[in-house]
Amino acid sequence: MKEEIKAQLQAHAHVIAALERDLCPSLESAVSLLAAALRDGKKLLVFGNGGSAADAQHFAAEIVGRFKLERRALPAIALSTDTSILTAVGNDYGFERIFSRQVEAHAVEGDVLVGISTSGNSPNVQLALEAGQKLGCRSIALLGRDGGCIKGVAELSLVVPSNDTPRIQEGHITMIHILCDLVERELFS
Repeated sequence: MKEEIKAQLQAHAHVIAALERDLCPSLESAVSLLAAALRDGKKLLVFGNGGSAADAQHFAAEIVGRFKLERRALPAIALSTDTSILTAVGNDYGFERIFSRQVEAHAVEGDVLVGISTSGNSPNVQLALEAGQKLGCRSIALLGRDGGCIKGVAELSLVVPSNDTPRIQEGHITMIHILCDLVERELFS
C-alpha cells in the first residue's frame, strides 16, 4: 500500500510540474481576463458536471466570499447549484441545455464564462460556451486529456495534460486557487 500511496503522490507532482512547465503564460492571460472583467463590473458564470460542478462551486465561493484578502464581494455564480432550474431545463430541453439556458438568462456582454470538463467533451459545457459567444461573453475552459472539442470553442483553454480524471481534477483545483489568489491581488493589493 505504501508504494501505491507514493505512486499517486508522484503522479500528482508530475501533473503539477507539467502545469508549471506548460501553463504559466495561459494562467497569466486568464488572470488578466478575469481581473479586467471584474474591474469593469462584469460577473463570472462557472459550470461543470460532477466533480467539476463542485470545482465550479468552489471557484464561485472564493470569488464571492474571499480567497485570502479582506475585500468587497465580487460577482460569480456557479450554474450547477439550483436543482429546480437543472431539473426543469433538463426535463424540458434536455441535459445538454442545463447550462446554456442559464447563460442565456444571466450573461451579458463582457461577462466571463468558465467551463470545466475533465474530458473536454461535455456537451452541456460546450453549448454554454457557444451560447456565451453569441452574447459577447469572454470564455475560459479548464480541461483535461487533449482538451477535447471544447478546446476549440473557448477563448482560452487551460488543459491539464493527463488522462487520469483524479489528476486532472487536482490540476483544476490548483489552477482555480492560483486564479483566485492572483485576481484578488491584482484587484485589491
